[in-house]
Amino acid sequence: MRVLVTGAFGNIGSSVVAQLRGRGHQVRCFDVPSKVNLRRARGATNVVWADIRDEEAVQRAVRGQDVVVHLAYVIPPHVNENPETAREINVGGTTSVLDAVTRHDSRVLFASTLDVYGPTQHLEPPRRVDDPAVATDAYSTHKIRCEELVRKSPQPWAIYRFADVPPPQARRPHPIMFEIPLDNRIELVHRDDAGLAVANGVEADIWGRTWLIGGGPGCQVRYRDLLYRSMAPYGLGELPESAFSTEPYCTDWLDTEESQRVLRFQRHTFDEIMADVVACGRPALPTRLVLPLVRPLARRQILKLSPHL
Repeated sequence: MRVLVTGAFGNIGSSVVAQLRGRGHQVRCFDVPSKVNLRRARGATNVVWADIRDEEAVQRAVRGQDVVVHLAYVIPPHVNENPETAREINVGGTTSVLDAVTRHDSRVLFASTLDVYGPTQHLEPPRRVDDPAVATDAYSTHKIRCEELVRKSPQPWAIYRFADVPPPQARRPHPIMFEIPLDNRIELVHRDDAGLAVANGVEADIWGRTWLIGGGPGCQVRYRDLLYRSMAPYGLGELPESAFSTEPYCTDWLDTEESQRVLRFQRHTFDEIMADVVACGRPALPTRLVLPLVRPLARRQILKLSPHL
């Protein structure tokens, strides 16, 4: 099968590409030529280097493809740094992809997010496919709008609402880390399990439906579990509760029973996910040697990012 993957060198995309190629599919990659992407693409073939806003490039890339896996998107916190550009890429780019798949008679698999459910901590978990969507910020607004556009497509479509997919490295401290209450429910999925869900999906009868892609009960935790396991290599300890928002955030646990039955993708537990994150984010030896000296300063600098203190 000929498959185009947009956002091919991102966190989920790189796994999707590897798993599709491992199945023998002919994969075409589409992404922007950033330094990181160029490094990740070293040795890759059949790559289209272009911006998803380039309608002509999108048309060229989609031509001749059986399936388009559309992952190219601006995500938080970057979506808030330039909202207009983010909308052009997210909504405008998706519109261009949908126009191209219609013109070239392809199927489209669109990557969405659990964020579309809005704050649901007051509800009994888990979230289900038919729960209402509630926009809470620019990112969820873009995803909800794109889901609407996808469902109106005359071509076969599928929507994957992904749980949190931690990248295989430590995330840089950012004020957004303090906007999630420590007790907020959150579900994770290993990026290779996310890639497997896509690879299995293009070979299955997934079309015309929305699917929830999370790690399952073994990956349903609280935000504090994710945060402090991620910070463990740096020995910074727990941060004061007063540094974190008390307003419910748009993450929750998902009902993945049907998606797991069809897609058979859940392979990793929360502990295994975090082991990968910690291993990839472990400081080099010289840094580890000076960590005890700079740890109090680093802790203070991180806390300065909180708008709640």
